[in-house]
Amino acid sequence: MNPIEHVTAWLYRVARNTIINHGAKRHEESLPVYRYEEADNGMLEDFSDTLFVNGATDATPETEYLRSLVWTELESALAELPPEQRKIYELTELDGIPIKDIARTTGIPVNTLLSRKHYAALHLRKRLAELYKELITN
Repeated sequence: MNPIEHVTAWLYRVARNTIINHGAKRHEESLPVYRYEEADNGMLEDFSDTLFVNGATDATPETEYLRSLVWTELESALAELPPEQRKIYELTELDGIPIKDIARTTGIPVNTLLSRKHYAALHLRKRLAELYKELITN
């Protein structure tokens, strides 16, 4: 064999082994997980302050108008949800009932309730994002 044939055989073997090793080392890829961004956390805190803070210091007409506007939009967005998602979201977030208590009472598994709440929260976050942007920029 002349030297050029050795290089060709060597390159072939390197390429073949690389392909085999790549296939053998293939790992499961995890699904991307939505992480709350700082903007989302800020949005939730701002809406929470507008909706739930009671006291003499926030009793201005502007605050009352914003509160009514946000409640109206929230009720509209909740009405768009399937009934089971709406119910679990209202029970946990608005009424403050723990998921485990709801699961025990209804007989629905905790993971099912968490999934429904998750989808409801995603919808509400998406639906109310535009309102949040309008409130912040104005």
